[in-house]
Amino acid sequence: MIMVFSLFAGLNKAEAETVPLNVNASGAILVDGQTGQVLYEKNADSPLGIASMSKMMTEYILLDEIKHGKVKWDQEYSVDDLVYKISQNRNLSNVPLRRDGKYKVQELYQAMAIYSANGATIALSEVIGGSEANFVKMMNDMGKKLGLKNFKFVNATGLNNSDYKGEQPSGGPTDENVMSSRSVATLAFHLINDFPDVLKTASTPTKMFRQGTSDQIKMDNWNWMLPSLVYGYQGMDGLKTGTTDFAGYCFTGTAMRDGKRFITVVQNATDGTGKGGYQARFAETRKMLDYAFSNFTKEQIVPKHYEVKSQKTLKVIKGKESQVEIYTKSALNMTIPNGDEKNYQPVLVLDQSKVDKNGALIAPIKKGDIVGYLTVQPKTGNKISYLTKDGESKASVPVVAAQDVEKANWFVLSMRGIGGFFGNMFHGISTTVKGWFK
Repeated sequence: MIMVFSLFAGLNKAEAETVPLNVNASGAILVDGQTGQVLYEKNADSPLGIASMSKMMTEYILLDEIKHGKVKWDQEYSVDDLVYKISQNRNLSNVPLRRDGKYKVQELYQAMAIYSANGATIALSEVIGGSEANFVKMMNDMGKKLGLKNFKFVNATGLNNSDYKGEQPSGGPTDENVMSSRSVATLAFHLINDFPDVLKTASTPTKMFRQGTSDQIKMDNWNWMLPSLVYGYQGMDGLKTGTTDFAGYCFTGTAMRDGKRFITVVQNATDGTGKGGYQARFAETRKMLDYAFSNFTKEQIVPKHYEVKSQKTLKVIKGKESQVEIYTKSALNMTIPNGDEKNYQPVLVLDQSKVDKNGALIAPIKKGDIVGYLTVQPKTGNKISYLTKDGESKASVPVVAAQDVEKANWFVLSMRGIGGFFGNMFHGISTTVKGWFK
């Protein structure tokens, strides 16, 4: 068991809320994409409409099923009545699917991830869950497993249930998926870190569905911030847009430059006049990403084999040596405000299962044994917010023993015990005698 897991460098929640960004959206959040450190937030815990950003959960579950061999990329799907009807509705984002057609999981996935195709998404939900209704249960269960809060899924697509024309998988006739900005960012964080290959598909600007057949259709990515598209942004490679009357204009974006990755979420984005639109959601995303890339840098805060000055060694009991050197196993790199690297102090957290009540290790000890963790905290003592415990752990490094310490044999331990006994006895006599002459 590890003692209290630490405080980390960066902005605390209060500071993250007061960053002068003025993002025009009902909910928004900006996080470090590698640790989940929250850098800015606005109304980030209120459940709001997410529209097609819902498909990130469908993607996550599909990729998890692929990973565990439960679904295969070349597995075929036969179109049913609902999928056929939804896919023919060109007022929705769709690739038309034939009623008697067979489609591979991989091409349905590409249609969902690139073109936000709703019929293809329902098809995938049926492949995985047997029915979309059962898949929706899987979505809500996975949300709990991933630590999401303030969310509810009623379908796999993010459509309003009214678009199902009475055949919705769950919920009321006009219900829609909702989630807080923090939970949307948490889902995106898990998606790109657990399945980084998702970005290869999400960053595809355009692709032909069923190329070379009479059914081919050009799929243009709805993420117009991809570098080659109309609102192109350097380093942008994902992730998912969403739009309904209920949710407004939404976007989960992610971009990477110079080893730094950030994730942004905007829900019901508007321009300065309060009007929503495609341009508004990308303009507000650009505002947050510009802030992140301009004001934060990735720095080495602690080098490899770093020793905490106040605790370069730990006591050892029952060993041939009475102490052992300890140092960090690797360097600690963190994303911090520019020029702020000197404003942090190291914090050593010992593994309480490895030491006794006095903080001493018990021999034998092997070189490289992990004895705890090292992190850093602002000298101001501020705490900060992370999306997940896993992300938080990335802002720490293991502390290890620098050399072997063999266990002392019984004779040495006996002599130490005898020496300690007589030492204590003579100390007691000396104290008593001195008392006589006071």
